[in-house]
Amino acid sequence: MKMRTERDSLGERKIPADAYYGVQTDRALENFPISGLKAAASYVEATVQIKRAAAIVNRDLDLLDKVVADAIVKAADEVIRGKLREWFRVDVFQAGAGTSHNMNANEVLANRAIEILGGEKGDYTRVHPNDHVNMSQSTNDVCPTAIRIAVLLELESFLPALENLEKQFLAKGKEFDSVVKSGRTHLMDAVPVRLGQEFSAYGVNLRKHREAVVKAADSCSELGIGGTAAGTGLNSHPRYRQAMVEEIGRNMGMSFRTADDYFEAMQSLRPMVEVSQAMRNLAQDLVRIANDIRLLGSGPKTGLAELQLPAVQPGSSIMPGKVNPSIAEMVNMVCFQVIGCDTTILMAAQAGQLELNVMMPVVAHDLIHEIAILKQAMRVFDERCIKGLRADVQRCQEYAENSVSIVTVLNPRIGYQAGAEIAKEYLSSGKSIRELVRSKGLLDDRELESVFDLRKMTEPGIHKK
Repeated sequence: MKMRTERDSLGERKIPADAYYGVQTDRALENFPISGLKAAASYVEATVQIKRAAAIVNRDLDLLDKVVADAIVKAADEVIRGKLREWFRVDVFQAGAGTSHNMNANEVLANRAIEILGGEKGDYTRVHPNDHVNMSQSTNDVCPTAIRIAVLLELESFLPALENLEKQFLAKGKEFDSVVKSGRTHLMDAVPVRLGQEFSAYGVNLRKHREAVVKAADSCSELGIGGTAAGTGLNSHPRYRQAMVEEIGRNMGMSFRTADDYFEAMQSLRPMVEVSQAMRNLAQDLVRIANDIRLLGSGPKTGLAELQLPAVQPGSSIMPGKVNPSIAEMVNMVCFQVIGCDTTILMAAQAGQLELNVMMPVVAHDLIHEIAILKQAMRVFDERCIKGLRADVQRCQEYAENSVSIVTVLNPRIGYQAGAEIAKEYLSSGKSIRELVRSKGLLDDRELESVFDLRKMTEPGIHKK
């Protein structure tokens, strides 16, 4: 293999001649052979957007040679379009703060810019990773800014997926609105409800989570780029901060604002925690909803079987004809992973000291990962489970009619205690509640039909007559 020699402050190293990364990335590859996981595409793009903007801003401030700046911009545009991504190779578990990730980006852009200018990779006299690509920057302001931007990029496709699932549940709420069934509290018989009411509630719940995600994401629009090493802005032009926010937003078609306090923007990972908490809260409700779907679809002969779930694959390698709630099970597992990622982010966020939180690499990975997998899980849940759900109307009706708790409708007429006695006798006698009420002379046939209207029981009302 043809090699080239590069030097950093620790000495010389041989680098593959065709590599777009350089000596500092090479050291990171040697130091951190941990997981095989690489930076997410959105994190790479966000980082490169910062480098692109810095080249333009520093050029316009007469700090960076126009020829060098334009070459960096061209190299950045290529990466943003998806080229050279294979050269972003540093493991997500790396040295604190993300120095290795930042330098990986600096070296790839520098070497591609050198090529654009007609030079050979590694000839940093033309374009230097630190002096030119990293001008007016530090890992310490680049990485927290890149995480924020990457989150917003991920949410561009996440929020529509969440909204589509929300709409699917609301549509099912309308489809199932006429299906009366037994409610259940404590997993025991309760007063009648409509299946559509249950599903509409799921949709409303997801809408509220979507609103919470949008609110949490707003803090990620506040960028601390320009804080450089410690929040002071040392080695950056006084106009650099505002110009960077404007240039990044212009190129990405997004709206950003400068940080209220650049020290706070580097010390605290609060915005990432807010978004992660919103994801965790959504995940815990999705677990609950998925479990309801599994429970209502249990059977087909010995469970509740109020719902018929789409059959997506054989459910057993030994039991013929078995079909499992596979999609809902997948949703559970994804949500458990999201909750685990959130715990990692919470622990990492509180582990910062003084001017910097050095745990950013794992926060970047876990936050982007949880958003990505939850998005895909919701898409599959929507298309391959909820969309194809069918109600067993007869089974739902039977459960509603046989629920001991329909006696609750008699409370305004005969009181709770007398109702409890009827319920007790119903469970021991084998007679229906209607028969018992009739035999005790509490209601005549006309009153029975009116009071024990199951549909009416699913709406507000006091049935005294």
